[in-house]
Amino acid sequence: MNIETPPVEATPVVRTHAPDPWTLRWTPIVAGALTAAAISSILITFGATIGLGVSSAAPTWRDASVALWLLSGIYLVLQALISFGCGGYVAGRVRAPYGAASEDTERRDGMHGIAAWALAIVLGIVLSAMIASAASRQTALSPPATTTEPSVLSYEIDHLFRAARRAPTTELAPARAEAGRILLTSSSHSGVSTDDRAYLVQLVTATTGLTGADAERRVDTVIGDARTAIKHARAGTVILAFSVATALLLGAVAAWLGAESGGRHRDGAPLSDWMEHANRFSRRRDMWRRSAPLPE
Repeated sequence: MNIETPPVEATPVVRTHAPDPWTLRWTPIVAGALTAAAISSILITFGATIGLGVSSAAPTWRDASVALWLLSGIYLVLQALISFGCGGYVAGRVRAPYGAASEDTERRDGMHGIAAWALAIVLGIVLSAMIASAASRQTALSPPATTTEPSVLSYEIDHLFRAARRAPTTELAPARAEAGRILLTSSSHSGVSTDDRAYLVQLVTATTGLTGADAERRVDTVIGDARTAIKHARAGTVILAFSVATALLLGAVAAWLGAESGGRHRDGAPLSDWMEHANRFSRRRDMWRRSAPLPE
């Protein structure tokens, strides 16, 4: 006796895909960071070439106008906006699109732009540290550290030990270094002490041949010039630090907006006005190709 069992209909299994997690894709981040670092290096090198160096220890920079300082700071901010904006655009443009449209797409693209911004800053800091370490490394031809004079006061030290006649075998490196350390105290609250001033007068007398009131007059003049030079160097440092901080903060905003624009360009979403203006040539080229007759 056979017992027939009714067939059981198979019910389709519906698989639900989990939403795409908030993960960073490092390929577009690295590409955006390298792009931002490269563009920033080019723009900074160009700015330093034309004299927009923000700060310098050269005597010619100390006499620069406030307008040149402000122009240098504005240029530093503009180069950050351009470089980080391009880096963020690359990070958003080359990132693979999501499977389905999401309300957080622009926010995720912006996070990729911020990650590219942060990586570019880290790369810049590491590269600057490596260059500074290589430049300050002691070699057989480098002078000892104890005889190094402050570079910001090199011109004032030259003026202090300037002489019409000097023996060719006179070694002034130790004296210049010691005089430079004394002149650095001119910007302090109490200024150069009486003993240090008298010692500078002795150094000037021994190396230049000036005596009496002439040596004292030169020492007083150089002390005043050193105080002014240090004040200008501090002002340049403050402007440089403020410009760098402002450039980095605005660079983060530019990287976020650039990544969002790159993501909209990637997904075919409505673009911003500036991107629509940039795509006019591409649209005209496509229309020209569509209007061209096909070969028979």
